[in-house]
Amino acid sequence: MSTLAALFDRAATAYDAERRALVPCFDAFYGAALGELQGIPRGARVLDLGAGTGLFAGLLAAARPDLRFTLCDIAPAMLDAARARFGALGVGAEFVTADYARAMPQGPFGAVISALSIHHLDEAGKRATLAAARARLVPGGVFVNAEQVAGQSPEAEAALDRDWEARARALGATAATIAAARARMAHDRCVSAAANLTLMRDAGFDAVREVFRDGRFSVFSGRTAGAPPRT
Repeated sequence: MSTLAALFDRAATAYDAERRALVPCFDAFYGAALGELQGIPRGARVLDLGAGTGLFAGLLAAARPDLRFTLCDIAPAMLDAARARFGALGVGAEFVTADYARAMPQGPFGAVISALSIHHLDEAGKRATLAAARARLVPGGVFVNAEQVAGQSPEAEAALDRDWEARARALGATAATIAAARARMAHDRCVSAAANLTLMRDAGFDAVREVFRDGRFSVFSGRTAGAPPRT
């Protein structure tokens, strides 16, 4: 098991309980991501990359139980939590323990989604992942990445970091929670919002845009050309 997988495995039990403090804009952040997915046809397949405990996919499944979900993550304990989440929702799903940057589940999918995961990859990994995600989408399919971004300069990055910790502490994050989050963040390879948009365009996505930003949290979306299939 990789170091990153082990870190997230250890975090699995407390992960969801900490989200609203560690993602201070939680409701608006995930709300914006879900808003980009409203037009998915009934019965479409959805792939969640770096699904973790199934938080993002679970929010979508609660609103759209007709969709068919595949959740992929490198950390087995996180996917165990996702199985429990989907079991409680009564929504069926496929769970794949894999490094999606090297072994992404095969499509076609009506949507590929990801939350707070792709920023762990280096530039080559980001490029390969985005290209593979696009290749697995049906015509008119949508890709939504709810992501953590870097500042445009060291000074901007330092300001984002100070703002994030202050807001997290104000929302109840303890020193231990912050320390554990920073241990995971040591593996981050965040890039700016502008760089995220460029990477998506380079991968061949159309209609690429940033639909939300608050501090270091942004939501990006892009589509493949063509109309979605009728159902």
